[in-house]
Amino acid sequence: MGVSTRLHIPEFPMIDLSGRKALVTGAAQGLGEGMARALAAAGATVVVADLQQDVGPKVAESLGNGHGFVHLDVTDDAAWESAVATATELLGGLDILVNNAGIEITSLLVDLDAAAARKQMEVNLLGTALGIKHAFRAMRPPRGTGGVVINVASVAATIAFPGIGVYSATKSGVDRLTRVAAMESGKLGYGVRVNCVYPGLVPTAMGAGLANDVARLGLFGSPEEAVGAVIGLTPSGRLGEVADMASAVVFLASDEAAFINGVGLPVDGGMGM
Repeated sequence: MGVSTRLHIPEFPMIDLSGRKALVTGAAQGLGEGMARALAAAGATVVVADLQQDVGPKVAESLGNGHGFVHLDVTDDAAWESAVATATELLGGLDILVNNAGIEITSLLVDLDAAAARKQMEVNLLGTALGIKHAFRAMRPPRGTGGVVINVASVAATIAFPGIGVYSATKSGVDRLTRVAAMESGKLGYGVRVNCVYPGLVPTAMGAGLANDVARLGLFGSPEEAVGAVIGLTPSGRLGEVADMASAVVFLASDEAAFINGVGLPVDGGMGM
């Protein structure tokens, strides 16, 4: 499965995010980069947050004037506090958080490595929880006037695909966090909508790595066979594209989704139905 370095980002003539201020984690490459570019294309001002201090600033610079970069380890509470403070100061507030940063370490459960499992739980689950925490603090009154949190789960949260047991569990956890966070926000009057998306397999570096890994483990005869199996499970008959996921995020961030709250939106071509 080839990895495309060209990101096709659609325009959104019906969706206007002008004046909105967004922070996207894991935005130096892959889905996060696509989401950041799509939000910017819709009119939002975006801060790219990532560990990659060599690539991240270049992505932010390519978005144009007014956008920025912050270094962020999503597993570090203090780093989150600093990143949100920096982003809020740069943008003049915060309206949108996209909790995209995540990792996948392929392993059969019989060969599970505790350190690798713990790392996935810390990045995917704890990192998302900390993002919700600091987004709420920045967006709720009196500091803010509400906003939107969009968490990135995975179709892996809804299917039983071999080799990704721990990853699947963390993404199922992201779904539960999303729903509880939406309820807490509503009950406490924060004015923050919280939703998540379930991306299907996309031929990014992570997606290509997964195909190679499950073949290496003997679950499929080759990476191509693994990709074919995914496509075979997908009614739309193809892999996802970065633009598919980015479009969903732009929609959920917009006023067009004003009454959508506490849900998981599958963007998987029907694979997880």
